[in-house]
Amino acid sequence: MLTARLSCIKRFTVFLGIASLSIIVHAEPSQNSLPGLLEFTEWQVPWDNSRPRDPYMAPDGNIWFVGQVGNYVARLEPKTGDITKFDIPKAGPHTVIVDDNGTPWYAGNKDQHIGKMNPATGDVERIEMPEGVNDPHTMAFSDDGHIWFTVQRSGKAGFIGRLNMRNHKIDIIDVPGKNMRPYGLVMDGNDRPWVAFMGDNAIGSIDPDTLHLSIHETPDEDSIIRRIGVTSDDRIWWTDAGMGYIGVYDPQQKSMQQWLTPGGEAAGLYAMTVDNRDRVWYVETGLQPNRFIGFDGLTEQFISIDEVPSGGISIRNMVFDENTNAIWFGTDANTVGKAVVPE
Repeated sequence: MLTARLSCIKRFTVFLGIASLSIIVHAEPSQNSLPGLLEFTEWQVPWDNSRPRDPYMAPDGNIWFVGQVGNYVARLEPKTGDITKFDIPKAGPHTVIVDDNGTPWYAGNKDQHIGKMNPATGDVERIEMPEGVNDPHTMAFSDDGHIWFTVQRSGKAGFIGRLNMRNHKIDIIDVPGKNMRPYGLVMDGNDRPWVAFMGDNAIGSIDPDTLHLSIHETPDEDSIIRRIGVTSDDRIWWTDAGMGYIGVYDPQQKSMQQWLTPGGEAAGLYAMTVDNRDRVWYVETGLQPNRFIGFDGLTEQFISIDEVPSGGISIRNMVFDENTNAIWFGTDANTVGKAVVPE
């Protein structure tokens, strides 16, 4: 059963303002012999070539994920390995997140909506996107209970949105320029969203009160910045798929640093997350099998290299869950996995 709720829209125009930065570029690392520190478990997804991705842990310990190509939302019970599938035709879902009540919310990337799913029945309440906002992509909850999301391919440069969970109204923030392609999104310690711009060498931050968007250029014009993370000091980390760097922006110092990944420029950096000890974990998807790279955000040193048992093919997004002390990820090898990090 499908129910629909039309969204209301408030649109905000922003202006590009880029401050001068201190930039440090570190030399190529020589740590390809670093130890493996992660303990992997992977579950085979029974629907072939469905691109399972973006797992998220629910309060009951189950893992929800989406099938981007298979048009479904699914629930994995890690203790038994049972997987339950809920079909959502034509949705092309990117990202599912689960609220404190155990309700999954998914981004209907190919069907212009965000879906609220009944976890028992699979029934969906659709929150329709405003006109011209076609492809909600990555989503995250704010501490005040709303959903922030990116819109990659709509309009001239893409959009950033906020779904008000009390009334389902949607605020839309215009992105300046052309083809900026807002992609990854995380929330910092001040409940402020940060965004990776895949179509430009930039990251952005939004004031949640004024909805003003600030854009911060990263060092290399040829960068492809897909994913973004935040450590406890509110420094903002990113992966650069174009140049092969992991980078960090310090908002207090207005400085940037970047380090070439062990796999080099061809490593194809993609998924990223940060654990509870401020270690940054990301995946080199340009190498087969895919490799997890560990980087200590405190000492600013590479600490580990781990090959994904299934090969991975591509790992597009992942999250760290403190309760299981593990990174949860989906692969184009048709698995959902967890990688337990060292204590």
